[in-house]
Amino acid sequence: MKLTVFFNGQFWEGVIEVDHDGVLKAGRHLFGAEPSDIEVLSFVSDNHATTLVQQTQCTGVAPTDHKPINPKRRSREAAKEMAVRGVSTMAQMVLQQELEQHKKESKKRSKAEDEAKEAEKRRLSREKAKARHRGKA
Repeated sequence: MKLTVFFNGQFWEGVIEVDHDGVLKAGRHLFGAEPSDIEVLSFVSDNHATTLVQQTQCTGVAPTDHKPINPKRRSREAAKEMAVRGVSTMAQMVLQQELEQHKKESKKRSKAEDEAKEAEKRRLSREKAKARHRGKA
């Protein structure tokens, strides 16, 4: 049995896949708000997932033949998928975007200040050079 929980843009939903007698069956469950680990664990442990798949009227699809995946490779793929997902809640995602926006604005502001300082430094340098040229050291 495989349970994949994801955010579909409006709700959190879980897709359950069960391989039963060589036939792959799938079912969908809407969690609504972001489910905690305890909610997901109770959903799986109380056999709600398997009963959901058994109740759905679906035609089974024979899974493709594939070799078992090396545990180290499976671990690397899981770590990569977790890294791709990034932040877990919408609030955290909004805060992260806000932080990035603030960083961009700060960088832009500091760059403008640095350019202004350089321009002032160049101006003073040119004035001193003109004064030396005129003999007013």
